[in-house]
Amino acid sequence: MAEERVPLFVRLPRDQAAALDRLVGSTGRRKQHVVSELLADQLAVGHIELAEDARGEDVLTLEEAAALLRLPVEAIQARAAAGDLPGRAFGEEWRFSRSALLSWLAAGEGAQEQSDPGGRGQQRERGARKQDR
Repeated sequence: MAEERVPLFVRLPRDQAAALDRLVGSTGRRKQHVVSELLADQLAVGHIELAEDARGEDVLTLEEAAALLRLPVEAIQARAAAGDLPGRAFGEEWRFSRSALLSWLAAGEGAQEQSDPGGRGQQRERGARKQDR
């Protein structure tokens, strides 16, 4: 019995589509097989790993962090100040690591509570933030 396949339609940037066409042409393989193999290492049921955006900045401002998470600036600032979101305050300015924010998002709400049931990590983090000011 043939492997079950479903249609997938995507729009790629012109340079990526051209690169895919070159790869298909040079290997003589069907495009669906090439795409499937390229995605197989990145996708698994219930799990996805996204490559870092090469154009993105590693250190984000409060506004950039809010844009990344698609949340209001006030919500990001409140969660960071409470120690619920990874970030550092320098006076009135906040800075965030893009990878730390994405890891926090991927871990979900219960992950921090499970890994630090007494909240000691948050207490240490708040103390470190006070020293940065």
